[in-house]
Amino acid sequence: EVTIQPVDILGVDAAIIFSDILVIPEAMGLEYQMIEKKGPWFEKTIRSKEELDQLIHPNPEEHLAYVLDAIKITKSELDGRVPLIGFAGAPWTIFCYMVEGQGSKNFAIARKMMYQNPDLAHELLQRITDATIDYLKAQVKAGADMLQVFDSWAGVLGQEMYNQFELPYLEQICNAITEVPVTLFAKGAHHAVASFGQLNCRTIGLDWTMDPQLQIPNVGNKTLQGNLDPAALYQSFNDIETATKKMLQSFGGHPHIANLGHGVYPDTNPENVKCFIETVKAN
Repeated sequence: EVTIQPVDILGVDAAIIFSDILVIPEAMGLEYQMIEKKGPWFEKTIRSKEELDQLIHPNPEEHLAYVLDAIKITKSELDGRVPLIGFAGAPWTIFCYMVEGQGSKNFAIARKMMYQNPDLAHELLQRITDATIDYLKAQVKAGADMLQVFDSWAGVLGQEMYNQFELPYLEQICNAITEVPVTLFAKGAHHAVASFGQLNCRTIGLDWTMDPQLQIPNVGNKTLQGNLDPAALYQSFNDIETATKKMLQSFGGHPHIANLGHGVYPDTNPENVKCFIETVKAN
């Protein structure tokens, strides 16, 4: 129901399944709670080989069946009106929560493992990647028309560490998913866009801090997605229209999926979101 509401109320051109990126660590055996005003909290974390060895490799049809069922139901209810997008968190972002145990401004504990115990970090990242590939393939089988991989915490890694500890795993995901188009989105990691231009993804998401004109030379013929600042939707209708038109023009005719540069903030007026969408469709 929540997945379909934006299609019915706002008139968006695609639906994205309502789920959470943390279903993967939960399916691997790491349970978590969502604490109000604090976010996710894991009672157990992965900081040693012994803890790593307690994880399981989940079977999506068993451990994530509820997501697959939601995709099947949603696909039926959409009845071909718009495509349905599936998604998962990127390995590094999932790694952050599994090691840190909660949200953080800099994920220093997760980054510390990369420096102090890189072999353990790579082993955990590989396990996350393997589980994510199976999960995404199961989403396609259940009816997802396209997939997006969100690297929400990409921006806390420098380019060298990102290239060493994240890019190889995103490459594995892109190479494994051949059935439908894949979008990669690395929030805050300007350096990652050029690297994504070399991977087997179809679309690259840009956050609102990224200048499309600076990134277009890096991506070849790949489609770009984004990138209006979500906070721009706090403005008046006229100002939202102006900001949206400016954003559309900034892509200069390059293949582009108009979107925000990140998610809608919870206190945003739905009418303002509708104004953004209608402005895109009118231009």
